[in-house]
Amino acid sequence: MTKTTEKVRIVLADDHALVRDGIRALLEEEENLDVIGEVSNGLEALDMVDELSPDVLIIDIRMPQLGGIEAVERLNKKGGSKTKSIILSMHDSEEYILKSVQAGANGYLLKDTDKNEFIKAIHTVYGGGKFFSGDISNVLVNNLFGTATTTSTKTPLKQNAFDLTNKELQVLELVLTGLTNKEISEKLQNSKRTIETHRFNLMKKMQVKNLLDLAKKAKEHNLVG
Repeated sequence: MTKTTEKVRIVLADDHALVRDGIRALLEEEENLDVIGEVSNGLEALDMVDELSPDVLIIDIRMPQLGGIEAVERLNKKGGSKTKSIILSMHDSEEYILKSVQAGANGYLLKDTDKNEFIKAIHTVYGGGKFFSGDISNVLVNNLFGTATTTSTKTPLKQNAFDLTNKELQVLELVLTGLTNKEISEKLQNSKRTIETHRFNLMKKMQVKNLLDLAKKAKEHNLVG
């Protein structure tokens, strides 16, 4: 790392001081990250963004006065701000993820995320990308950001004919791209045994015995793009 490397300027918003202290300590171990401010609620976060214009706002999903989703929504509705936002949450439910993305969040991280993923998320959103914790379905993310065609007839995730879970849909999509169980486990940061279990459940629920039949049935029921 050279001394001329530009630092990512960060504001932390969480109503628990110990959580902020822990995140600050983690981030300040990185030479190219700089925590320039801390606040304890969403209203203070908006004020600090106006005052300091940070590159990235890391904000808890639930706080007094104004939560993270509402704060991010207000930030984006105002327009003109170049600050990227990452929402921190203990919840991996589709409802929270949908609301966060609809509010304009650039990332969504679970609070048990490890350091490497946390750092990667910051650099990804700073660079203009989107980042979501590995446990969050790629299928959901693709739908939300329109990487599938807008005219797609893909069945909504909760209404698929085989009652597949979000994780099973995610594994299905990756299986049909030709990835092995080992490659899928590495991509999703799950154990190989877990992926094998999801794959077994897919085959059982969809009542198929081989990959070709799996692909045909997935296409017939619009489970993948």
